[in-house]
Amino acid sequence: MDTAGRRQVVVLGSTGTIGRLALEVIERLSDRFRLVGLAAWRNAGLLAEQTLRHRPDLVAIADPLAVESLRERVAGAWEGEILAGRGGIVQIARCDADLVVNALVGSAGLEPSLAALRAGRILALANKESLVVGGELVRAAIHEGKGRIVPIDSEHSALLQCLDGRSAASARRLILTASGGPFRTWPRERIERATADDAMKHPTWKMGARITVDSATLLNKGFEIHEARWLFDLPGERIDVWVHPQSVVHALVEWQDGSLIAQLSVADMRLPIQTALCHPERPPSGIPSCDLTSIEGLTFEQVDQDRYPCLALAREALAAGGTAPAVLNAADEVLVEEFLVGRIRFPDIARHLRRLMDEHRFGPATDIDSVRDADRAARLRARALASVG
Repeated sequence: MDTAGRRQVVVLGSTGTIGRLALEVIERLSDRFRLVGLAAWRNAGLLAEQTLRHRPDLVAIADPLAVESLRERVAGAWEGEILAGRGGIVQIARCDADLVVNALVGSAGLEPSLAALRAGRILALANKESLVVGGELVRAAIHEGKGRIVPIDSEHSALLQCLDGRSAASARRLILTASGGPFRTWPRERIERATADDAMKHPTWKMGARITVDSATLLNKGFEIHEARWLFDLPGERIDVWVHPQSVVHALVEWQDGSLIAQLSVADMRLPIQTALCHPERPPSGIPSCDLTSIEGLTFEQVDQDRYPCLALAREALAAGGTAPAVLNAADEVLVEEFLVGRIRFPDIARHLRRLMDEHRFGPATDIDSVRDADRAARLRARALASVG
């Protein structure tokens, strides 16, 4: 806390979609929060603009080639400290702040998450890869440093709200909802010909390219099962997925007596961000309320496993444990890139992932190096598979 009683906040990945929204929320709630640190990967121009607007004490940029550009843009107008490289982002993650927002993209977000938790910080987590590829390491870091995680993901934020302080162990199951993506009602033969432009037309959310494609394959929902497993310490068998095209109900908890509690809200990521920052308080958000009278109906469907084979792959990786989730995540990142540039077809994503999972030898995820080694090997193999179509 600063002298005015405000929580001091660091935002990692401040130039991305979630990071920019987090800054918007923090600025609107300036009576509650003071921004003390910003970090980005390589967008020196936007990071400089954010630095001059928000005046943090520390700024970090991972790409060494972007450091000088950042220095030049803020020279004479800001006198804080600039940290460089991946080590700079890790350093800012464990600086003297109350709360760290991790909105970095990809497995590079794992090390800063571990650093924040080992330093005893509250980690507002939007970087799903921290839990997908390093769930065991994250749990160990929480035990070591006594930090804690508050999820930003809309579905996990919804679960947190539904549980309302009760242990997930007392629930029968947790239920995540999925829109079903743009191909939910497409005939199979049309999906075979789906383009990157088709996959990017998500029916309800505006997101980055990879997560939008993962929403079309439903692998993102599989990874959310991984996240829920580590966030709420519940086996994957007790975490279910329902298709809910309207994206109004974000998650449900089913209790032992058969009753369900659901969280409903408009599809606006500023709300789960604010929930994570302010938890357990609920100040006004300025976001429109969820007017159920204007919605024709709320529908739910079981997942069509044949249409979404990647969901089963995610469950397999979770059950296998060790480096299996890191392998699946890294390979998917490569294959989505290959699809977006037109080198493979949409169905090839699931086909190549299936082959890679079948042939890969998984090991224990004992430390961050073992996770990185598995990540590198999976990327190389995924590129090799994509090169032959």
